[in-house]
This record gives sequence, structure tokens and C-alpha cells, in this order.
Amino acid sequence: MFDAVKVKNECVAWIRSFFEESGKGCNAIVGISGGKDSSIVAALCVEALGKDRVIGVLMPCGVQQDIEMAELLVRHLDIKHYVINIKDTVNAISNAMPFDLSVQSVTNIPPRVRMTVLYAVAQSHNGRVANTCNLSEDWVGYSTRYGDSVGDFSPCSFLTVQEMKAIGRVLGLPDILVDKVPIDGLCGKSDEENLGFTYAELDRYIRTGEIDDLQKKALIDDKHQRNLFKLQLMPSFKPDLM
Repeated sequence: MFDAVKVKNECVAWIRSFFEESGKGCNAIVGISGGKDSSIVAALCVEALGKDRVIGVLMPCGVQQDIEMAELLVRHLDIKHYVINIKDTVNAISNAMPFDLSVQSVTNIPPRVRMTVLYAVAQSHNGRVANTCNLSEDWVGYSTRYGDSVGDFSPCSFLTVQEMKAIGRVLGLPDILVDKVPIDGLCGKSDEENLGFTYAELDRYIRTGEIDDLQKKALIDDKHQRNLFKLQLMPSFKPDLM
């Protein structure tokens, strides 16, 4: 049985410890998408550090249809925030390319621009960038390398989607944020439509090894194996100089 209160309290203590050791007095910089993960990470940081040390950054790419969810979150937590539209930057990068970009390249430019923005905010506000990924996404590589997959500290990378939702409720976040259907904000589809299985199925498989649909098992295993490199340090050659 998952004890959301216990894990939430341990996570809050871990965040405090991280900032004591690596950035005493620093601020937590959180990219706010309006989804549950960024909402929960921001709320954890507020409980750990206080609202005056958490800065939210909303980064629409042109018009974001669900921007009101991100606005709801920063109002609910009463945190300082910035709205920085990345559309012009994304267009400038895309237009500068002397070739036609692949679909995957087009999809991944925005999250990499967003991470650049977050570090610019952090370095100008004595900050540390929060990674907002969860275990379920990381397990199947559902993140952009050097985009939303990175950060300075990661409170939730060992928590599944179902566990994240339980913590979100313990934190007192509005249900509309906790239960919002996850959408990548890039191609217009939900996460589960892109993945080919539900997070409930994935989370059960991760925690118990059980899954009813063998085709989905094979799909999950394939995604997990092919995307392990995203979670590993960059391979580096070390010469034998002795």
C-alpha cells in the first residue's frame, strides 16, 4: 500500500536537504505547464522552501490552449511567476535550418528551448532548476533529452503517475490539476494516445511486473530498452595514461 503522506513528507525533507547542501538560500525554478507533474513539484517546493523561494515559469509556444491551468496553479500556490512565450525563438531556430526538419526535430525543439529559458531564469534569480519527470514517463523514455528530462534536482523521478496523483491530493492541489488528462503540448495528442497504453497499465507493470495484454507488454519493454540511454550519463572515453 502506497503511503502518500509518508512519501510526501520524505520528499519535502529531501528537497530541503538538497538546497541546504547545494544551494543554501537559492530559489527553486519550476517550469509550469498546467499538468499534474509540474503542479505537484511546485507544491512540494513551496512546502519545502516557502512560497517566496519558488518561481514558476510559464512558457507557451504561441497560443497554449490550457494556459489557464498553469495560471490556476500559480494563483493557488501564490508564487512569483513569469510568462515567457518561446514561439519566436522556436521559429527562428527552425527557419535557420538549411534543410527540412524531421517531425521528431520539430517536436523536440520547444522543450529544449524551454530548458534554456529555465536556466536563464535560474542564473538570474539565484536558482536551481527542478526536473518534473516521473518514473512512468522515464521508464518508457517519454521525455526530451536535454529538454524536460534534465534539471538540477528531481523530486519525483522514482514515483509513478498513480503515486504522483496520490501525493497531489495530499498536497491539497485542485482536483482539476491532479486529474487533468496528460497532454504533451506538442503534437496535440494525449500521452496515452502517443504511448499506446494507459498509465494505469504501465504503473501496474512497473510495480508488480503484471500486465494483461502481452502486446502492450512487448511495446513497453521495447520503449524501455530503446530509451535507457536517456537516463544514463553521456559515455566518455577515458584514456589509459598510466
